[in-house]
Amino acid sequence: MTTGKLYIVSAPSGAGKTSLVKRLTAELDGLTVSISHTTRPMRVGEQNGVDYFFVSLDEFKAMIERQAFLEHAQVFDNFYGTAQRTVELALADGTDVILEIDWQGAQQVRNMLPDSESIFVLPPSIEILKQRLRGRGQDTEETIARRMQDAVTEISHYPEFDYLVVNDDFETALNQLKSIVIANRVAQRRQQQQIAGLLENLLN
Repeated sequence: MTTGKLYIVSAPSGAGKTSLVKRLTAELDGLTVSISHTTRPMRVGEQNGVDYFFVSLDEFKAMIERQAFLEHAQVFDNFYGTAQRTVELALADGTDVILEIDWQGAQQVRNMLPDSESIFVLPPSIEILKQRLRGRGQDTEETIARRMQDAVTEISHYPEFDYLVVNDDFETALNQLKSIVIANRVAQRRQQQQIAGLLENLLN
């Protein structure tokens, strides 16, 4: 069976990463988003086990002690982590998996799984990033100012990623993400597993 591919998708808050990934997984078969664990409060409209696994700080720390996370990080005042077993089972089943994580988590995952592909989503400008954060209506002005400060730090890590996608026009950015996934699916090493029978037939 063909092993799935792991994709890391990172972006500063407000760049549109979540919306892009949601459309990407809806339009491409065999692609899923790994659900992260978090200690942050559940927002209106979110569901436990769908958007995140919402856990207490004590539960999160216990998982760290058990080395249950593929990666984990503190973002603002909350903790986020990706359960290693969940990802490994999906990949072994041949499913491509997306991790929506920050640059800190991306570093950890690349060290553990160097065959992963990493994508950084950029806003078209700092001004538009601020407009998008305000437009969400989820954060106070103080929080937005803090996110804008942190965005510069996050964006400075772009050289660590394999691909850069600028989310100016949504459909263009979506098509670029699709191209990355589709191209990886026909890469020689993966196709060699997928069409082993055909290759054997063609060479005999």
